[in-house]
Amino acid sequence: MKNAIIIGATGFGGLGLIEILLRHPEIRIAQLAARRDTGKPISRIFTHLEGFCDIEVRKPEEIDLDNIDIAFFSTPDRAGMTIINDFFNNNIPVIDFSGDFRFNSIEHYRVYAQNKGMDDTHHASDMLRHAVYGLPEINAQQIRNASVVGNPGCFSIAIILGLLPAVEEGIIESDTIICDGKTGVSGAGKNPGEANFYSQRYENVNSYREARHQHIVEVETLFGRMRSPQIKIVFVPQIVPLNRGILVTAYADIREGINSEKVFELYSEYYREKPFLTVTEQSPNTTDVRGTNQCRIKPMVDERTGTFITITVIDNLLKGQSGNAVQNANIMLRIDETAGLMAPAFYP
Repeated sequence: MKNAIIIGATGFGGLGLIEILLRHPEIRIAQLAARRDTGKPISRIFTHLEGFCDIEVRKPEEIDLDNIDIAFFSTPDRAGMTIINDFFNNNIPVIDFSGDFRFNSIEHYRVYAQNKGMDDTHHASDMLRHAVYGLPEINAQQIRNASVVGNPGCFSIAIILGLLPAVEEGIIESDTIICDGKTGVSGAGKNPGEANFYSQRYENVNSYREARHQHIVEVETLFGRMRSPQIKIVFVPQIVPLNRGILVTAYADIREGINSEKVFELYSEYYREKPFLTVTEQSPNTTDVRGTNQCRIKPMVDERTGTFITITVIDNLLKGQSGNAVQNANIMLRIDETAGLMAPAFYP
């Protein structure tokens, strides 16, 4: 068995990791750490874990790095960069959930930070050259040998997977792709603030960070390596009264002569050996993937207008966060990529 430590164990991301690793055949939870709710069993914080995981949550200063094979940083932006060196110097591979290590370029990180309204100074910029963007569907080989993996943003995963075959194949004519994204409230985390109180969220939908969301830079950076001139993304995210789930609809002009049948064949072949990707002709529902590491995509062409459309659904807490992180860990530890992750959606 491989030993894992989870830093930031008391948030939704940490909880997702715990729930997956409890059923993982080859990775066990060795230690839990957090800044809050320390000195008590994790099952006192999340009572449904009682009898399944009763490990005490330690302060980060109290963790022991001996015999740790993998570390998950389920921490906010700018936390991972302050502790990464201890793990790197002890040859412990790290998967970071924030934007701290999603970029190899300090310039790209600064755009990301500014879009979030954060300080754009990176306190471990020397580590960016070691960082690998943690989307297994395109970077599995680099992830396998990585010491630092930046787990992608949840919207980034949905946008990239929904558009990747079309961008790589060069069938999109537009230099600009319009993306409409809807997410559940859990995307704001365990302490989401006043805007996401029940009375504010119930029967309410709102947009936010229109055309300046922090995940845009991830998508444009990746697609910029595949195409010139570089594709620009216009992205408008919205929060809907839903616990979990993301649905992204993308629109672009399509090369002449490409129809729905051809894009369905392209997507089906591109993702044929990707265990968590399903290409479908049915309209996707977020409940199709709820509680799973699956991604479902419907690619199509509106032949009347010549518009290429993809609809992509993921669970923002699983494929958009903890599930994708465990998929990365499996690859880094030379374990079957699907270990601990093959489960159907829970329904209703």
